[in-house]
Amino acid sequence: MAEQQYVIDEITISESWRLFRIMAEFVDGFETMADVYPAVSIFGSARVPPGHPLYEKAVTIARLFAQHGVHVITGGGPGLMEAANRGAAEAGGRSIGLNIQLPMEQKPNPYANVRLDFRYFFVRKVVFVKYAQAYVVLPGGFGTLDELTEALTLIQTNRIKPFPVVLVGRDFWKGLLEWIRTQLQGDGMISAVDLDLIQVLDEPEDVVAAVLRTLKP
Repeated sequence: MAEQQYVIDEITISESWRLFRIMAEFVDGFETMADVYPAVSIFGSARVPPGHPLYEKAVTIARLFAQHGVHVITGGGPGLMEAANRGAAEAGGRSIGLNIQLPMEQKPNPYANVRLDFRYFFVRKVVFVKYAQAYVVLPGGFGTLDELTEALTLIQTNRIKPFPVVLVGRDFWKGLLEWIRTQLQGDGMISAVDLDLIQVLDEPEDVVAAVLRTLKP
């Protein structure tokens, strides 16, 4: 019985310290990002190499945002995250990387001139949403889809103020959008108005213009 109680106490202490680590990540994130405005969060695959057309498109989009005084926030890793940080940094803008500690794939890229490291995905997500005035979503995998659906859910349920959610690349996203229309909307899982939360664009200039129209002067 004493041994069992000891194990329970150890677990309780461990969980208590976990709460402090979570709080520390929130505090660090909020203090670092306090003066970040306006900003756009840019998402996309970690597996797209430099020189790929999507990589270069992400560089261009971020560069244009920085040239218009909009800070760029990414997940801080390689691929399209690196490309966005690179475009913002090369344009002299604030290039923010919210890096997540993962056992594979996620290593901080060298182009983020403001960097935060997170252990907990949900804390990182809060920072992504709290300090962004728009989401720009390039082609990506599960992580990219997770951020996309998180933003759409928060807007749909009025948990955050509506902001632009722009998907980049009609060819890539058309299958998902068709499924959303035929399955989710068709079966009454979402309303037709929910589809208005999403914009789909191809050209970097159009992406940036769509976001800039919504920013307060």
